[in-house]
Amino acid sequence: MTIDGLTTLDAARVDPRVWEVRSDYVVLLMGVKGIVGGPTDDSSDAALTAAEAAANQVLAGTAPEDLPEVQAWRSTFADLGVKPRVARSSIEALLRRCPTGLPRIDRLTDLYNAVSVHHLLPIGGEDLDAYDGPPRLAIADGGETFDTVANGQPTIDHAERGEVIWRDNAGVTCRRWNWRQCARTRLTPQSTRALFIFDGLGQNAGSRVDAAADLLASYLHAITPTALLTRRLITRHDDD
Repeated sequence: MTIDGLTTLDAARVDPRVWEVRSDYVVLLMGVKGIVGGPTDDSSDAALTAAEAAANQVLAGTAPEDLPEVQAWRSTFADLGVKPRVARSSIEALLRRCPTGLPRIDRLTDLYNAVSVHHLLPIGGEDLDAYDGPPRLAIADGGETFDTVANGQPTIDHAERGEVIWRDNAGVTCRRWNWRQCARTRLTPQSTRALFIFDGLGQNAGSRVDAAADLLASYLHAITPTALLTRRLITRHDDD
């Protein structure tokens, strides 16, 4: 799985300062080649419907922010000075939408959102063909460019100093750890190479991200049996 001669997953890095924020953080990166994207279809709609039902059963009158898996991210964001009204983890944002229905976006995005909700994990999906170099989880110096959409119009925003950001050589690919992805690297119905990022916190984070990756792999192979998948788990101990 390469981009411009770089082995994408092998070259991915986590800034050691991230583990000063959460020493128990782990990330699983899954690279996919030869996948067939497309618009929302019956299979991705069914996966989302099942995820909605599972989430509503888990919540059962409980606010998303009261779930331990969401509390862990709220606490982490708070330690970084980020209030819930400013930014929420992607899993909290999805859970808040479950009672009225998760968005149907495209087949690949639908499937990783369904897995995210099933496993109560933040998961990001990126188009590898839009990447410039390998993915890196870093602490922002401040001012790194972030292309997004505001009021329906493309715009360039910037990361704040001290933010935890996913980035490549061209700029920020996701702000505030897993809050908002950029427009440049988002998955589309035409995507054929993808990177999925599974963020985990807590003592059992490694097994949780692995189980989530197994489920997503089964979904992806169901729609494209010939797709090639590879994965890499990165933990604090890799930097020791």
